[in-house]
Amino acid sequence: MQSPALTTILSPKELKAVRGFGVETAEELLRVSPNRYKVPGPVRDLHSLQEGDDITVIATVIDISEHRMRSGRGTVLTARIEDDSGDQLDLPFFLYKQHLVTYHRGRLRPGVGILVQGTVKLFRGQPQVTHPDYTLLTPDGEDTDGITIQQALQPRPVYPQRSGSKQSTVASAFDKALDYVSLTATPVPGAVLREHRLLTAEQALTALHRPRSMKDVDAARRFLRFEEAFIIQSAFARRRARDAEDRASALDVRGQLATGLDQRLPFSLTDAQQRAGAEIEQRISTARPTSVLLQGDVGSGKTIVALRAMVRAIDSGHQAALLAPTDVLARQHHATIMRMLGDLGEAGTLHAPEHATTVRLLTGSLTVPERRQALLDMQVGTAGLIVGTHALLSDGVDFADLGLVVIDEQHRFGVEHRRMLRAKGSHGGNPHVIVMTATPIPRTAAISIAGDLDVIALDTAPAGRAEVQSFVVPESSDSWRERMWERTAEECRRGMQAFVVCPRISPDDDTDDNADAGFVDDADPGLLTSSGGQGADGLPDPWALHSVEEIAEQLQTDPRFRGLRIATLHGRQHANDKQKRMEAFAAGQIDVLVATTVIEVGVDIPNATVMVVLDAERFGLSQLHQLRGRIGRSDHPGIAFFTTRAAAGSPQHDHLKALADTRSGFELAEIDLERRGGGDLIGTAQSGMRAGITHLNVLRDAAVIAEARQAAFSLDLGALSEVERTRLTDAIDARLVDADVERS
Repeated sequence: MQSPALTTILSPKELKAVRGFGVETAEELLRVSPNRYKVPGPVRDLHSLQEGDDITVIATVIDISEHRMRSGRGTVLTARIEDDSGDQLDLPFFLYKQHLVTYHRGRLRPGVGILVQGTVKLFRGQPQVTHPDYTLLTPDGEDTDGITIQQALQPRPVYPQRSGSKQSTVASAFDKALDYVSLTATPVPGAVLREHRLLTAEQALTALHRPRSMKDVDAARRFLRFEEAFIIQSAFARRRARDAEDRASALDVRGQLATGLDQRLPFSLTDAQQRAGAEIEQRISTARPTSVLLQGDVGSGKTIVALRAMVRAIDSGHQAALLAPTDVLARQHHATIMRMLGDLGEAGTLHAPEHATTVRLLTGSLTVPERRQALLDMQVGTAGLIVGTHALLSDGVDFADLGLVVIDEQHRFGVEHRRMLRAKGSHGGNPHVIVMTATPIPRTAAISIAGDLDVIALDTAPAGRAEVQSFVVPESSDSWRERMWERTAEECRRGMQAFVVCPRISPDDDTDDNADAGFVDDADPGLLTSSGGQGADGLPDPWALHSVEEIAEQLQTDPRFRGLRIATLHGRQHANDKQKRMEAFAAGQIDVLVATTVIEVGVDIPNATVMVVLDAERFGLSQLHQLRGRIGRSDHPGIAFFTTRAAAGSPQHDHLKALADTRSGFELAEIDLERRGGGDLIGTAQSGMRAGITHLNVLRDAAVIAEARQAAFSLDLGALSEVERTRLTDAIDARLVDADVERS
């Protein structure tokens, strides 16, 4: 028998109260955790009460009285209670509506036993508890509206509420759902539950909503966290098992192209780059498709590690493709690769060595002849290395023999994109996959986000990088803002360049510009105020959000910037125009580039030393760290300014201060994770899940995740009963975005 639909067991008022939870059945509702619990303190008597005492008292109502307030606007209802020792205490209620007077008078009748919780205050020298939290008690075995003393002393759930709904209505819905708790089941096999000493689903959900103590709550939460981690890790284990059955080309040749690239490098690889390269080479040299997450901080040198792997694929007789999230970044990668390869990437030209290859670019902004030539070279195998955007995923885009795929900025692409590229492997084989991210992820988060990937981290930056000083600039301080612009102009006048980042394109926009850089997916949702609303500090907002057009116009008329070349870059510009603008900036033909977050990732301008981010509270720490990573990419020291309207001491201001105080992306990732929680960090596109995590916190629950991962990856499916296998399969399919594809 299945858990019943809520529409069949709840009243219309109760259905409305729980509608926001996004659940349809009693079991789904019971898996919604209370926000917190009210835990009664130790019971004491009424003797010798002091002002400020927080008390829990079991007593009997001996009298109830009422009188009008002096203002005549309401009623003071006073219940007098007495405990077993004979001491008494008044409980006054100040009520402005008659139905509330009737409600409390009807409950607090003389002779009724109650449990009272509240804070003692003195009135005319006598102790009293104003507006106490009280619960009606009933003697054991009697059928009344109250509960037993034992029940009253147990923790009471406090549930999330929609606007306008009452806590009592929400609690009533959960009570009705609990009548069907025996119909709940878990996809975690019984043997795993027993091995890890976990409750059953029925026991856990009962303990969650009707706990006898907080120990019950802890046990219930542990079950829910393990169950969620187990389902996610089982999904990853299924993917791993499926990949292990597929065939891939062994990229095990180190030929003249790889040797030539290493000889041309104008720098020495760091120890971290050498370690990461060796690990990747070991993995891609097998005949089974490998998936690797290569993560490193901004400027840690991931691109050269990936390029050396791609060259190895070409030496082994196959093709390699690099997928970038934007046209600008794809072109940047193409230019960087051509610069590193030199004549090794110019096969077919007179000066190219015999073992050279051809590098092709495929983006949506190519002309028809350019696209036709690129597609032809890919299909016949002339192009050994292809750099492109989502255009690589299009139907009709085929490879001669794709052996390796590198995906840059992994958080911009979903698991389905990886699968689509995998399907473009030739001769029934699957290419190896390397996904790169410059947004560092703590390891426990990484195995929750990308548990089907082997995580390789670059934990050191190449030598020769300059320091970047960072400052939080209060928008309300004229002196700070003026000095910020003066310093920006000074840097440009000494031959350096500056980025100025705004959240909007024009002052009339209602939303931020994320057309190229993806959503501002890690911003604090409490900060997303609109123009003319309230600022991050809760005060009336006297400024509109800064925009590219507005700031560019201001700088062009500012005497400090007279003679400096100022240009704009944003998502509404044509791809070719954006590319030309970036090329001009890279060539030193622009001094100040006023842009949106289109410049967030990948853009490499060694001469840029200033980063100004306006309305910095609009962005998350990881995104701001990415923006800061656009400067200090050579031996020129950099300076970053983050302007904010958040008040000093506010959480938003403190987070920006943490950004200014550290250069470690891994440290900032942990701060961001603690602030936002795991569910916000792990988006569905990144993990390939239909929903983020609900009960887990990937920092707090590191041990639970590791425990569940070990259990999932070592599970013998053949040892499960048919019912257990079906439950687990259904739970995985409910989580996976690509489950329908896998079944078909």
